[in-house]
Amino acid sequence: MKKLIKIVYLTFVLAFAILGVNAQNPDKKLASVFNKNNKEILVAAHRGDWRNAPENSMKALLNSIEKGFDIMELDVKMTKDSQMVVMHDNTIDRTTNAKGKVSDYTLQEIRKFKLKNGLGRITPHGIPTMEEMMLAAKGKIIINVDKGNDHLKEVFNILQETGTLNQAIVNVGDNIDYTKLKSNEAIPDEAYLMVVVNMKRDDVTSILNSYLPNKKSIIQPIFDTDTLKNLNTIPEIAKKQVVWLNSLWPSLNGGHDDDRAVEQNQKTESWGWLIAKKPSILQTDRPTDLLIYLKQSGLYHK
Repeated sequence: MKKLIKIVYLTFVLAFAILGVNAQNPDKKLASVFNKNNKEILVAAHRGDWRNAPENSMKALLNSIEKGFDIMELDVKMTKDSQMVVMHDNTIDRTTNAKGKVSDYTLQEIRKFKLKNGLGRITPHGIPTMEEMMLAAKGKIIINVDKGNDHLKEVFNILQETGTLNQAIVNVGDNIDYTKLKSNEAIPDEAYLMVVVNMKRDDVTSILNSYLPNKKSIIQPIFDTDTLKNLNTIPEIAKKQVVWLNSLWPSLNGGHDDDRAVEQNQKTESWGWLIAKKPSILQTDRPTDLLIYLKQSGLYHK
């Protein structure tokens, strides 16, 4: 298995050399968002470049690197034989030509299936392992690992074994207090962590403050309405902590979403509204369009 992974990795290294893709120093870029003088907003591609490749696929990762996105968000699940693969759902029904839970199959079995594209058509692309994705991303792009909350030990083991811990952000859960989280011995002290915080919660301030001692933590506020009074505090939060906002769909941003920006051509009302909250990172399903908007707004310096 390790020999196969090495072959896959070397193949993609060669592919990047042919394409002329330059490394982006993702470790330095990730560290830069913790600089108080940072003004740049990084673009996170949700499940990769899924409009042009199957979501969470190796091709989606390669596209994200080639197109210059700063971060690819991917999701992980564990197989029957305890291997971490890249898949969003608990089942493979929606995204592959097979059915059943990821946990019903061994890695050898799951490799036989093919991913579907955004139109639901079967492609030649298989389901990658997390290790394969991290090796292909190494030195080229920041990775946000999501949906691995129940398998943090395995997630961090892979990041350490592949030498990619310094270019990865790991989602650790929703609305979890840091004092509770830090008791988890599986989490390395040097890891970049992200917690999702629902801004409707009464204890939101307590949760946010609990992460102040951790200088590598990222806060992801979510909100399904833009009328919450405490949304005005997000720029103040951003002065002390790194803030990640989502423009994916209305329930995460109070209606200031990607489709409003692109389909309705209301970029100022959507992305502009979110940018006014002073995030260091924006996650989007329209990474190419957002990248153009940020460059035109002088908020991107690549």
